[in-house]
Amino acid sequence: MSKPSEARVGRDLQRYNEETGARMVAGCICLNESKDKLVMISSSSHEGRWVLPKGGIELDETDDFAVTAARETWEEAGVEGKITKKLPIVLDSRGKKAPVIKGEFDPHVMVPKTEFHFYEMIVDNLGTKWPESHKRDRRWCTYSEAKHELTKSKRPELIEALNFTSIIRDGIDGNEDDY
Repeated sequence: MSKPSEARVGRDLQRYNEETGARMVAGCICLNESKDKLVMISSSSHEGRWVLPKGGIELDETDDFAVTAARETWEEAGVEGKITKKLPIVLDSRGKKAPVIKGEFDPHVMVPKTEFHFYEMIVDNLGTKWPESHKRDRRWCTYSEAKHELTKSKRPELIEALNFTSIIRDGIDGNEDDY
């Protein structure tokens, strides 16, 4: 993958699922080699919240969503590594509040559900400068720290994705429902 020096912005090229209207997003859950920590990034839109690197799959990208996942992970977290597996698709947490749209729609007026295509990545390199390094922090977290941050950020769908990884859980049952 060639590393972009600037992040892509906007949703003009955003890919949507033709059957459901869901916005298609890809990202990586980046684990250290011992699989007991993962990289989290600060949210660019909600101060004090921590999330996983991810972003929209765009129309000019291939159908190999791992390419988008690696690009977004570099742009948002400055992480490079080896993708070891594709995780099951996860839908966003808005449930019935998010519309399922078929046919034409304006994403600036109505945002459909999001489907997340996450991949597990083993980190090889943490860049010192990356496209969003000026607006995001990153940090290593244990499973319980990550689950706490994602619960605080009201992102149960990201916890669901995290639970599909091979991260070592540090004392918290990955299936408990405490959010």
